[in-house]
Amino acid sequence: MAVTASPTDVLHSGLAESEPGGEFSSRAAAEAYIGKVCFKQGPPLLIGAELEWLTAQGELSATNSRPDLKVLADALGPHAPRSISPDSPAVPLPGGSRVTIEPGGQIELSSAPFGTAAELCERLRTDTMRLRELLESRAIRTFSGAADAVRRPSRVLRLPRYRAMERSFAGIGPFGALMMCNTAATQVSVDAGADPTEIAARWRVLHAVGPALLAAFACSPELHSAPPGEWASQRMRAWQRLDHLRTRPPLHDWADPVTGYARWALDVPLLCVRPRAAPAQSNRSGAAPRNRLAAVPLDRAKASRPNRLRSAPSSSDAADWSAPPGATFADWLCGALDEEIGRRPDRTDLDYHLTTVFPPVRAAGHLEVRYLDAQPGDGWSVPIHVFDALLSSPEIVTEATALAASTADAWSEAARLGLADPQLRAAAVSLLELATAHAPTPQAVKELAAAAGRCRRGRPPGEGDYPTPGEGESRGGA
Repeated sequence: MAVTASPTDVLHSGLAESEPGGEFSSRAAAEAYIGKVCFKQGPPLLIGAELEWLTAQGELSATNSRPDLKVLADALGPHAPRSISPDSPAVPLPGGSRVTIEPGGQIELSSAPFGTAAELCERLRTDTMRLRELLESRAIRTFSGAADAVRRPSRVLRLPRYRAMERSFAGIGPFGALMMCNTAATQVSVDAGADPTEIAARWRVLHAVGPALLAAFACSPELHSAPPGEWASQRMRAWQRLDHLRTRPPLHDWADPVTGYARWALDVPLLCVRPRAAPAQSNRSGAAPRNRLAAVPLDRAKASRPNRLRSAPSSSDAADWSAPPGATFADWLCGALDEEIGRRPDRTDLDYHLTTVFPPVRAAGHLEVRYLDAQPGDGWSVPIHVFDALLSSPEIVTEATALAASTADAWSEAARLGLADPQLRAAAVSLLELATAHAPTPQAVKELAAAAGRCRRGRPPGEGDYPTPGEGESRGGA
């Protein structure tokens, strides 16, 4: 997902800032609203990222518990997200990143957006070091793994949202719990574009290069409790086996991404319905005007500040946010759920629904690239440099789209075979070489060239592949 912005630069999560009220007069009005808030137009200038790590209290082992949330909140102090510490000021780390927690105790840094990938990486390195120091003060360790190969999935974050998600995914098989509790990703976010033509081109290229780059950065061959099968990315396997209506938009049916995304989002089944209550008092002050590159990733917005439709997050998930089975937001909008829910949705309900869709690329004002595994060590900087270079000009966007055309639909093959597939490997190498040729700094060139060489040899990401400046992560941890 996505990025957080500096508190002096931008509000958090443009979609989640809508005030209560404002019911929609029609489906067309709701679609127009989605198009406006999900694809904000402006010159593409900013880039951001999210980094996720598995966590454990001490060493990672089958019998070792996940961190206790109270201990985790104590370690993070004023940086703790409100999902685990309702009264926390949720202060960003020195580099501008905000801390959030995933259902299984995974910890995440959501960066501020920056004008260059070099500055983004520098700030994230500062914040990863500070995060490690804070957690180690309470014997909590972070581990650079995209899939937990040691522990059974276990949800520690007790919020109604995750209870409803767990119930919704339970009928699909084990992959819902595995995705929620035992996986971690590296996500990169970029501006959508200056106009509809540029937005469409950037949207297309992010999907076209997806399978090849998924294969290039696949590094999760083992996932505890997953059904038998050899996969290069067990993390992406879990996502692909979830609710297809929620995770696989019918891109080929879309004449343009803005209209297509809006129609698709309304037809995704409701994951949960929050009870309406008096708006909670926000304790934020002095916020600056909103930036195009939205702050918090949409599915994390609830964790970083008080919810406007309810009181501060509870420590338990006793509240029932269950949605009528199979009902879509469009059903709710047209009145088909009046008896079950008792009211029609407003802007805040649609804003929240948009946080419950999980496509490979999510429109959140900016565009979130969500299909890459968490990378070993400091390797997370390489995907940042890849997308920075491949999106650096319209001409490079066009070239990258053409290079990836032959593998643009090979999502399943990429997750299962990774670089063992010769066509995916060739496409990955070509894209990394193109990125290397257009990287703006010597460090980016060095990292991208090393990644291209690794892919040419058919090797997955691993220690020693990526040269990094200064002191990087400790081996095996954040």
